[in-house]
Amino acid sequence: MTRIDAVCVGETMAVLTSPGALAEGARLTVGTGGAESNVAMALARLGHRSAWVSRVGADPFGRMVTDSVARCGVDVRGVEVDPVLPTGLYVKDTAPGGAGVLYYRKGSAASTMSVVDAEKVWSRGPRLVHLSGITSALSPRAAALVRELLDRRAGNGALRSFDVNHRPALWEAREAGPVLLDLARRADVVFVGRDEAERLWGTPAVEDVRAILPEVPTLVVKDAEHGATSFDGADTVFVPAPSVDVVEEVGAGDAFAAGFLSGLLDDLVPDRRLSLGHAAAGQVLRSRGDVLDRVPDEVPGIRAGNA
Repeated sequence: MTRIDAVCVGETMAVLTSPGALAEGARLTVGTGGAESNVAMALARLGHRSAWVSRVGADPFGRMVTDSVARCGVDVRGVEVDPVLPTGLYVKDTAPGGAGVLYYRKGSAASTMSVVDAEKVWSRGPRLVHLSGITSALSPRAAALVRELLDRRAGNGALRSFDVNHRPALWEAREAGPVLLDLARRADVVFVGRDEAERLWGTPAVEDVRAILPEVPTLVVKDAEHGATSFDGADTVFVPAPSVDVVEEVGAGDAFAAGFLSGLLDDLVPDRRLSLGHAAAGQVLRSRGDVLDRVPDEVPGIRAGNA
């Protein structure tokens, strides 16, 4: 079996999007959404061998989700189909006065992921494993899998990447904060938003985030439209975010993580990793899609990938 550059682990759901108010019977369009699979797809677009490990239901949504990820060049052989439990679902009711994002994922197939699934990851001999805090909110079993994959005693010495990705709709900050901090401290690479860190850990400044996570080898703190800072060992690098005419924000954080990780896998220096992250995020911000659909023009000399 060919060795994989990166294995991304987490739930991907069917997404129903309404251009109007759901309460008024607006029509829905169907798509897919999942932070970790977004990263896997973007890494494939940037020319890396990526895989996605998860569980879906034996339903049309599960087939749609898996096929959608596979079409982007991602290895989906680690996706298990549950014969009983459904694929997770979320609905975006974004019209004025709408309900926002509605999750229907409790008891989903992906919520039953467990430490048993770790072998699907390690059997691929990945250079890097990417996880997010979302998975830890799904169930105690899924949370145990995240801890297992971040455990340095397990696996083959792969780098562990962790995007904090706190979702208030899944768990409140007071519950999530200590758990996500513990997980972040186990990782080799951590992504967190400055405002997100303040909400979870009471750290208002970028330097405060580093102070609470001093042992993380590579810490990336994103500060929205201002830019991002990479703490790489003793070195600190800040790269401002380019100006972007935003169409939709969903998926931009995943694209940023993928761009940065692509640079890390290609041994680029920290400022180039950050620039590639910004370029990938900008590409997604300028579109209505959640996934990087082509190699960004702003960063020349990177892999051509599947462009």
